[in-house]
Amino acid sequence: MFKKILIANRGEIALRVQRACREMGIKAVMVYSEADRDAKYVKLADEAVCIGPAPSAQSYLSMPAIISAAEVTDAEAIHPGYGFLSENADFAERVEKSGFVFIGPTPESIRIMGDKVSAKQAMIRAGVPCVPGSEGALPDDPAVIKRIAKSVGYPVIIKAAGGGGGRGMRVVHTEAALLHAVQTTKAEAGAAFGNPEVYMEKFLQNPRHIEIQVLADTYRNAVYLFERDCSMQRRHQKVIEEAPAPGIPRRLIEKIGERCAAACKKIGYRGAGTFEFLYENGEFYFIEMKTRVQVEHPVTEAITGIDIVRTQIAVAAGEKLPFTQRQIQVRGHAIECRINAEDAYKFTPSPGRVTTWHMPGGPGVRVDSHVYANYMVPPNYDSMIGKLIVHGDTREQALARMRTALAETAIEGIKTNVPLHRELMVDANFEAGGTNIHYLESWLEQRDR
Repeated sequence: MFKKILIANRGEIALRVQRACREMGIKAVMVYSEADRDAKYVKLADEAVCIGPAPSAQSYLSMPAIISAAEVTDAEAIHPGYGFLSENADFAERVEKSGFVFIGPTPESIRIMGDKVSAKQAMIRAGVPCVPGSEGALPDDPAVIKRIAKSVGYPVIIKAAGGGGGRGMRVVHTEAALLHAVQTTKAEAGAAFGNPEVYMEKFLQNPRHIEIQVLADTYRNAVYLFERDCSMQRRHQKVIEEAPAPGIPRRLIEKIGERCAAACKKIGYRGAGTFEFLYENGEFYFIEMKTRVQVEHPVTEAITGIDIVRTQIAVAAGEKLPFTQRQIQVRGHAIECRINAEDAYKFTPSPGRVTTWHMPGGPGVRVDSHVYANYMVPPNYDSMIGKLIVHGDTREQALARMRTALAETAIEGIKTNVPLHRELMVDANFEAGGTNIHYLESWLEQRDR
């Protein structure tokens, strides 16, 4: 097992990985920008290294700064968390070439799955169902583009091959709008992701967003940790996640889970990963794979009792998965609310000093956050400042616990989206379960009228 790990991230995930290291008797080295000098995990670290000023391009995205920090502290491995460089194949390669272990998949796996076109092709070969669409990147020939769209059937969606975070997508309802949409998305993709390739898929009208968590080791063992429902989204950004997904038959989950585990073996995947699907009319359609730990991993930990971050570290150190598929059982129901420093309904960021920070407790309540009273939320990064997770024997109990937990939550000095979560937890359609990916946006529109 490693003696020392460098954590190349910030915020709640940096603290989460640090806690796993503590439990395992591993020293944690924290890197931080000047804006994060007073962060809780920096104060708690065995060692901490400032890697640059507040802008992430000069700190958390600086590969030389992170690798230098690992060298000067004699770290053996680097955990990238999520976001920043976690899905950057070049970073994973540089980490390993510099003599450190990258706690994540191989650079080759990251490259294959990071490009949406190659990921889709790999999944088709592995027998994972995909959304009908172009077999690869769209060609330049307008006649061929029109022919593909006609065979897929309108509406279609044009997506950037190297896209992510909800960017680089355009829905097209008619042939008249098709070519302009393709050219515009190509230009945007080239500017935003350095890759102008785009592909086409059938645009599903009312799907749910269901994802399958997987874990794999270097001995070709792979398991799935069942599913999460992440359909409560705004502009492709998840707001609430839960596990298991309400109303989907177990046999369907097991069938798609087995295919995901088999795909991991086929592509030689290692570590934690997530297969993301659109689910409509009883069918699963693969959209992409996240080659890292997900923000919403705690709901899966709650229902399976498996520590995903700890397993990531163990697998990276060369250990075998400590459980088989048969040993993994679903217990109860878990819900996660992302707590963001933003206006609850306008969604404008609200950085600043937190004057009051009182988070809930009690049976089945977990809070993942690096924030404390008098903490200054910097304006330089993502607005998420924490996650509130509850677990209950049933979905009804989990909902009741989340309502109680949100009622106890008191954050002052900045605006947060806690009021939005309080409203959604008593929304009749969310309570019933099974809302689609467009539900939250239409709910917000109706609320504003």
